[in-house]
Amino acid sequence: MFADYFWFFVAVTSYFAGSVPFGLLTAKIVAGTDIRKVGSGNIGATNVARTLGAKWGILVLLLDALKGLLPVLFIPALFVSPDSPDFDHARVLSGVATILGHMFPIWLGFRGGKGVATSLGVILVLGPWSTLIAVGAFALTFLVTRIVALSSILAAFAFGVAQFVQLGTSAFSQQKWSLAVFSIAVPLLIIVRHWSNVGRILRGEEKKFQFGGRDKAAESPSEIKQDEEA
Repeated sequence: MFADYFWFFVAVTSYFAGSVPFGLLTAKIVAGTDIRKVGSGNIGATNVARTLGAKWGILVLLLDALKGLLPVLFIPALFVSPDSPDFDHARVLSGVATILGHMFPIWLGFRGGKGVATSLGVILVLGPWSTLIAVGAFALTFLVTRIVALSSILAAFAFGVAQFVQLGTSAFSQQKWSLAVFSIAVPLLIIVRHWSNVGRILRGEEKKFQFGGRDKAAESPSEIKQDEEA
């Protein structure tokens, strides 16, 4: 009977793992600040870095990435054998649920981050070689433009293309089809989550990234319209 519900348990446990708002918690503990009320209003690593400084932004980036990596590594193994033909599908489901948990956390009224850092942790497990290409695309774009949102969008696109190329004809096999769907759906979801940034990029209004560190508690999200990524 339990085997009939393991998909549900994988999805739910992964979602709740992904819904832990490390950016919000870090800002509250470190500075007594509600990160949703400063900077861009986003709970991710970029807004934390802008508001509190580089070291705290990097900490949140690592925590959000681990939040994506660890559930995919361990949660499916609790419910299905690694030798099972369903194991890869369970890892994909865990990854998607974790990303959705970050983007739409129940604790915050389903208003979370953009999902890039958490997605990084997930794809490190599901497609490590494609992840290297995505990270390279992000780094190159960021070095040229200093715009995090554009770098994130191009990195997501690069991962999807690289992963699909790597899968080749196996993308249509019974064992790998879910990974192929993931390689299309998650980059599209990240692009959709950055849609407001896309408009600002096209209008030339997207601000370049700079580390913060000063007190910005008096500034509202409407006063600083910047790109955010995690």
